[in-house]
Amino acid sequence: MSQLDLFPPPPLDTRADEQLAARRPAHVLLGTSSWTFPGWAGLVYRGRPSQAQLVERGLEEYARHPLFSTVGIDRSHYAPLSPSELAHYRRQLPSGFPCVLKVWNAVTTPGPHFFDFDFFRDAVLGPLEAEFAEHVGVLLFQLPPLKPDALPTPNAFALSLGRFFARAPRRFRYAVEVRNTALLRPTYFDALAQHGVAHVFNHWERMPSLGEQLSLPKSLTGQDVVCRLLLPQGADYEQAREAFAPFDRLQAVDEAMRSDVLTLARACGESGRRLFVIVNNKAEGSSPLTVRALLERLG
Repeated sequence: MSQLDLFPPPPLDTRADEQLAARRPAHVLLGTSSWTFPGWAGLVYRGRPSQAQLVERGLEEYARHPLFSTVGIDRSHYAPLSPSELAHYRRQLPSGFPCVLKVWNAVTTPGPHFFDFDFFRDAVLGPLEAEFAEHVGVLLFQLPPLKPDALPTPNAFALSLGRFFARAPRRFRYAVEVRNTALLRPTYFDALAQHGVAHVFNHWERMPSLGEQLSLPKSLTGQDVVCRLLLPQGADYEQAREAFAPFDRLQAVDEAMRSDVLTLARACGESGRRLFVIVNNKAEGSSPLTVRALLERLG
């Protein structure tokens, strides 16, 4: 038994956050991109948990914090989660708590398995259906930023998406995130809309702003929409991580980004869509505090 088990730290005072959460529009779910950050002690976690402790069981405390109604699971981008890992996550989550779970990047990187449905079904979908179906809010297909020689033509990309999602089971919701402006073409949005798949509105260093993406015709393509607040335009990932660590305070408040999220939330509400907002620490310095600020504006 660990010292943490013998002498549990006192609970956080979350009364103010509970009041904020009570005013959250029902169609907007907010959470963070992963949860294993010791710098969130006092914001999200009791005591001073280590990263190892948060990797092992931090999701349970995270999911019971009133600020959060979803979470982004990022580890599954690098390799599919095993049935035992999925079951471990499932046991930590309240019933019905929805996650935005990344699909293995072997499916989303140009190569032998690029949007290969049979490969996806066997490697990713099977374990999810067996161990985690209750908690799959959206399956997120994140493409890397592609160099010009690897970039598919808009028509070829739309054709790949159409063939893939025509076979995808309707019991799950899906979203596609691109990181090349050249792919934001009518054929892309049409292919997604045809199969009820969402375009991911990403606030990222080399993409148009959220507002600019929303202004593109027919960019709201799915019933469950995903917005990911990742990295300010023109910023560098490694520099932002070093500058903002340990992610315990806001350091680069972005009012334009926040206003765009509110506009997107209104558009989703008016069109009867559900919106998942996933926040990375590198958007403003501390994703729980960005979530809190968004809740204050949304309420």
